[in-house]
Amino acid sequence: MKDYLPETASQTAGPYVHIGLAPHAAGFHIFEKNFSHVLTNSHTEGERIVIEGRVIDGSGTPVRDVLLELWQANAAGRYNHPADLQHEKALDPDFRGWGRTCSDFDSGVWRFETVKPGAVTGRDGRIMAPHVNLWIVARGINIGLNTRMYFSDEQAANEKDPVLNLIEWEVRRNTLIGVREQRGGEVVYRFDIHLQGEKETVFFDV
Repeated sequence: MKDYLPETASQTAGPYVHIGLAPHAAGFHIFEKNFSHVLTNSHTEGERIVIEGRVIDGSGTPVRDVLLELWQANAAGRYNHPADLQHEKALDPDFRGWGRTCSDFDSGVWRFETVKPGAVTGRDGRIMAPHVNLWIVARGINIGLNTRMYFSDEQAANEKDPVLNLIEWEVRRNTLIGVREQRGGEVVYRFDIHLQGEKETVFFDV
């Protein structure tokens, strides 16, 4: 009879290691291009915006140890990736299109400073409304959650978006809309992510 090693007890993901996954949020500068919530520099093309919100659990409580990643197209609707099919649109050398942030431990608020993306042409040639892609991990989440945020001031484009139209219940589409606010000199899109409950955000199996 063979000897078998005992099975390791299961454990949910996290708490994540701030220093390795989000050193900027932990106050460390480890890498030459540190992971950060700021996706722009002074030369980046496009309208400067802020995207912020909270991740809220089923009891209505903000989750305070969340890590989020954001991917998006640039202001011209082009991803900084060789697989992007929109070759007629130039890449912006000053925009990587990817960022990482953590929720504030006291308030639970997370924040990205970026530019508003342009409309994107999908693989099937259909136009997708401007949006950003988000990935969420935290304690209690076994597999990272994928979702999108669309923009409240792009209503006409949102109504034609092929991904939003895949959501059968129209009222559920509202969980993917970031609401535009003007705060002093900043344009802020507020986007709360609900993990459970009546306002549960639509997540995608990707």
